Amino acid sequence: LPRLIPHRCLQQKYDSSLPTASVIICFHDEAWSTLLRTVHSVMDTAPKAFLKDIILVDDLSQQGPLKSALSEYISKLDGVKLIRSNKRLGVIRGRMLGAARATGDVLIFMDSHCECQKGWLEPLLARLSSNRNSVVSPVIDVIDWKTFQYYHSVGLHRGVFDWKLDFHWEPVPEHEEKVRQSPISPIRQSLFVLPPVFQTWLCGGSVEVIPCSRVGHVYRRHFPRAFSYEEAIVRNKIRIAETWLGSFKENFYKHDTVAFLISKVKASKPDCSERLQLQKRLGCRNFQWFVSNVYPELSQPVDTPRFSGKLYNTGVGFCVDYRPGRASEEGSIQLSPCSGSLTQHFEYNSMKEIRLGSAPQFCFDVRHGKVIPQNCTKETDSSNQHWDVQENGMIVHVLSGKCIEAAKTEDEKDLFLCACNKNANQVWQFERSHGLHQR
Repeated sequence: LPRLIPHRCLQQKYDSSLPTASVIICFHDEAWSTLLRTVHSVMDTAPKAFLKDIILVDDLSQQGPLKSALSEYISKLDGVKLIRSNKRLGVIRGRMLGAARATGDVLIFMDSHCECQKGWLEPLLARLSSNRNSVVSPVIDVIDWKTFQYYHSVGLHRGVFDWKLDFHWEPVPEHEEKVRQSPISPIRQSLFVLPPVFQTWLCGGSVEVIPCSRVGHVYRRHFPRAFSYEEAIVRNKIRIAETWLGSFKENFYKHDTVAFLISKVKASKPDCSERLQLQKRLGCRNFQWFVSNVYPELSQPVDTPRFSGKLYNTGVGFCVDYRPGRASEEGSIQLSPCSGSLTQHFEYNSMKEIRLGSAPQFCFDVRHGKVIPQNCTKETDSSNQHWDVQENGMIVHVLSGKCIEAAKTEDEKDLFLCACNKNANQVWQFERSHGLHQR
């Protein structure tokens, strides 16, 4: 892997008395090679003195190689344990199953499609050693899901969420940058795994990104299955909403139709009584405190989207990405490899606007035949910001009748308006489709 650690990080010295770590990797039908790359990456980059064990949790995988062949392979690796679940747990409960078998002082939860930079573990342990009330995360770089090319994350980012309780990365706001003492100081983090992070912030702890720790993550494309929901994931989100969001949970249900329907059926709705009792026992703050003090940038939804998430072009194989401008510079809308960044989150609403998730005050607009971000205007003010998302995947500019087309050359990454002709560069897929319902 390319060495991307900042020079100042290389000068850091770490005490030999740092706590030990257990790395817990939960997986479900992960590709054999990707899973093993993750395991060996941890083993090759983490000092043995600090790595107590690696615990793999098989969340009811169905792929043949992940059964007997994996058991045999793992049995030959020192310090690696394999636990198998006999029912589908979902990520959160799967990780808790692994945590129960961990022997390290610190628990590190990792996805099953990661590669670690040398020196990733020590900065995390050092921060936890100095502040036991912290939950910490490395800087996450992007690994292309097709080529496995490693992309260096430009600038500092933090994990955030939207009202569908989906995770994204966004650039660190200027006011957060100003309070940091040095370029390698921890970054306050809104979240990276929702339930424990909400519990940490609301019940007296803090969550941080550690710039001297870097891990690459494969952001896979989920098309064409992106429109389906796994019930385990939805039920986990309902538990989060019912336990932590308070009155704000209405925003979640307005954005997730499947969750809304499950929540209305008493027999299907998850039981959150124990979690609510724990919250009361710990004297945790309410979600309004979180919005005011930790994530004030969380915007109040003005409209329930019809489509949302990443906007993927079938011809080019990339996703639409919002590039914020600096100072007086204007931002741009371009194509980039698909990732989990909030700059790749868009929402199409009933006003026929395509809003930017990372900057919801901006909408798709057009200038000289090119798609650009502009301040959203009132519905009657600018039909230049009105779009028709069609069932065939084409996005038509209402005013001109032309279609959004992705640039055809490698050098050009922009979006243009062209005469509609159904070529692959004019076919788009939103990550999620939302049915309309009334509360």
